[in-house]
Amino acid sequence: MLHIVDDEDVIRDALAWLAQSRGLEARGHAGGQAFLDAIAAAGEPDPQGDCVLLDVRMPDMNGIAVFDQLVKNGLSARLPVIFLTGHGDVPMAVDSLKRGAFDFFEKPFNDNVLMDRVEEALAASRRAREAALVQARLATLSAREREVLDLILAGMMNKVVADKLGISMRTVEVHRAHIFDKMRVKTAVELAGLLK
Repeated sequence: MLHIVDDEDVIRDALAWLAQSRGLEARGHAGGQAFLDAIAAAGEPDPQGDCVLLDVRMPDMNGIAVFDQLVKNGLSARLPVIFLTGHGDVPMAVDSLKRGAFDFFEKPFNDNVLMDRVEEALAASRRAREAALVQARLATLSAREREVLDLILAGMMNKVVADKLGISMRTVEVHRAHIFDKMRVKTAVELAGLLK
């Protein structure tokens, strides 16, 4: 989902049309607080990724303040921000990028270049979401399951894992089944691919 945060209707409509021309779903927000409220109410992130086109100058809450809230709430990786401004300056752009903004465009901008960056930001958002899901699944493993996981990833067979940990092969098989179930994989190859 592309979130377009700009106080000007004509800008929101033009950017939404541009996104739709690329097959991207877009939602407009008339101001910073309206956007933050919508994100809080939405709960789950879009599995296809999220990106925010964020105007710097808005009357209710400027884009920098919105970005600060996203960073404070740990959402800047899941919601990559591309700033749009007609009044930007180099220090503002550099500071925003150093603090994790995805990009910074001055108006007028090249439509195709902007949409290319939006698509890159959506891909980055998907990767961040997938990594967070993997970390959440890893957190459900017991200490023993983590030990077994590490040895499986090292390419060891069940018998070798059992010998190394001083447990029965059947216990290794049970741990392995729990690991695969919790990590939502069917094979060791799939598990290794998930954790690469």
